[in-house]
Amino acid sequence: MNISFEGKRAIVTGARHGFGRAIAQAFAANGAQVFACDAVAEGLAETKKLCGDRCETAVVDVSDRKAVGVFVDRIAAGRPIDILVNNAGGVLGQVGRPMEEISPEDWQVIFNVNTTGAFNCAQAVVPGMKRARAGRIVNISSGAGLGISLTGIQAYASAKAAQIGLTRQLAHELGPWGITVNNVAPGFVRSNPTTERQWDAYGEEGQKRLVDSIALKRLGKPEDIANAVLFFASDQANWITGQVLSVDGGK
Repeated sequence: MNISFEGKRAIVTGARHGFGRAIAQAFAANGAQVFACDAVAEGLAETKKLCGDRCETAVVDVSDRKAVGVFVDRIAAGRPIDILVNNAGGVLGQVGRPMEEISPEDWQVIFNVNTTGAFNCAQAVVPGMKRARAGRIVNISSGAGLGISLTGIQAYASAKAAQIGLTRQLAHELGPWGITVNNVAPGFVRSNPTTERQWDAYGEEGQKRLVDSIALKRLGKPEDIANAVLFFASDQANWITGQVLSVDGGK
């Protein structure tokens, strides 16, 4: 299967490390012009260095609808975005706690990034995709959105499940314009400082239990997630929409 993105323009959010960086690198390596953004500047320079001349970076908070609009208007002037990867998300430094201890702010901030952020970005790129009568949107959720979160964070599991619902709804709304909307649901991957802390917290026995629960008996890599995204964004997936692909080594 020869996958090429020559002449395509892709936005990747949450791109300063982990999945986002791997996805940006994969698109750039396969010919796309990549616009990599994150709410935090630290790490974006390294992403650009690894991606090369095909990558531009920007600091954008996807939960800020106005900021997203300004960003997309700037890079899409005269030519629409072909591919949007909504990777920005995470637990924002939170840890699992009893629900009685969760403040409204703690709950909402995770939804703002993981679900509302995906909506904001899709809303900004869709007009151009409709004019082109083509486009690819790939949302990055989590196994937590299909089951429960290993972190125990209620808002995270709920926000990722909501993002999957958004994927399915937008697939039907946007299908008449040739726009596909799909979802990749990763399993546990050591991909950023948060997942490294989570891995360390499991201890040796907990780490073994986690790996033993995986059919392939090993953890995945960020590149495994990137490969799934490339497929959904490719011409080979032009009759696939509204789908959730678990990339988790087998559960």
